[in-house]
Amino acid sequence: MTPRASTCLCAMIVVGLTACSRQASLHAGDTSASPAPPGEETIGLSISTLDNPYFVSLRDGARAEARAQGMQLITVDAQNDAARQISNVEDLIQRRVSVILLNPTDSDAVANVVREADAAGIRVISLDRAVNGATVSVQVASNNVVGGEMAARFLLDRLGGKGNLVELVGIPGSSAARERGKGFDEAISADPGVKLVARQPANFDRAQGLAVMENILQRDRNIQGVFAQNDEMALGAATAIDEAGLKHVAIVGFDATPDGVAAVRDGQLAATIQQKPELIGKLGVDAAERLLQGKPVAADIAVPLALISR
Repeated sequence: MTPRASTCLCAMIVVGLTACSRQASLHAGDTSASPAPPGEETIGLSISTLDNPYFVSLRDGARAEARAQGMQLITVDAQNDAARQISNVEDLIQRRVSVILLNPTDSDAVANVVREADAAGIRVISLDRAVNGATVSVQVASNNVVGGEMAARFLLDRLGGKGNLVELVGIPGSSAARERGKGFDEAISADPGVKLVARQPANFDRAQGLAVMENILQRDRNIQGVFAQNDEMALGAATAIDEAGLKHVAIVGFDATPDGVAAVRDGQLAATIQQKPELIGKLGVDAAERLLQGKPVAADIAVPLALISR
């Protein structure tokens, strides 16, 4: 091989490696891809979606605490796609982060990749939603079953124990949807005066909440209450109900996002169940720091709930 050909070949290899590295970074959805400074711990945050303000707040809480702890935080966004999240977490494993904070899109789908992280010696902490079928080091979450019960009790009191209800369900594979639904459905079924006339998924999305509620109202306008498993769906439902000209329909959301709380204040929503996503993110990073220091950490860290109404 001539010296010139050898030089060209080396240049091609360098360009190819650079392109592959850039492609891997983009594939991971990495929002802070700079390498960690020497001696600084790096943790990964795999989040279900940054299109939802609730999870933006969770990310911000984790980011602020990581900065305070002198840690590097790499955030990857699954965009509510379970396959993308698995790929993202595999990328974090390849990058040899010290701990992975995982907010699952699908609680069942992430089990194998959690086991992969464990086999690589990387601790996993679940945030807001549980992991089914694999063991994490710590879970930081509110009690979603209790939150669903709180929403049910509020609506039963508001309706005087009599009326027709609609439930808008989040992403069916998520633990949040299952647990909030479990708490709500069990509390409602214990009261014979109320009837759940529709229970349909809207995937924690405002636009889908609007569309699903419009379809329900086309079939049945005799509705007195709505429980949406997050504020985004509740706000979509509120728009559909308002456009249908219905009055005095009590709508309860979940998460107490800024938009949700403003809607309660303005009378669009009757109530919302308050979670504290920034605190969940903060506590997740704090748990990671304690694990890395070899300090004791509770396996379950509960974040309190509250009901916000006018």
